[in-house]
Amino acid sequence: QVYLAESGGGEVQSGGSLRLSCVASGRIFSIENMGWYRQAPGGDRELVAGITNGGTTNYDDSVKGRFTISRDSAQNAIYLQMNSLKPEDTAVYYCAAYGSSYAMKGWTKLQQGAKHYWGQGTQVTVFS
Repeated sequence: QVYLAESGGGEVQSGGSLRLSCVASGRIFSIENMGWYRQAPGGDRELVAGITNGGTTNYDDSVKGRFTISRDSAQNAIYLQMNSLKPEDTAVYYCAAYGSSYAMKGWTKLQQGAKHYWGQGTQVTVFS
């Protein structure tokens, strides 16, 4: 199993900044893509920013130029630097990863099938 733990959410005034962190742990065999999603009250979960294990990034148009996603593959971690925050950025932010865990057979790590993993979410509230 792979576990994702987010941190860094909170309340901030419009125009302010926050930095979210997500660290993966557990029986990680490999992680390919990681990203940040968000879900506002009454809304659908939507992709905010994603990053591949090669470092290629993509962003939702609504956050381009304001948010920056980065990755520390050695630490199995990703970050989301959020600047110029707006009230419409208010949502629960979820860390996501696509990868494989492993099972032990004797001393051998056996790769399990790739799947999506999700964190528990962290609340970001931007007030005007």
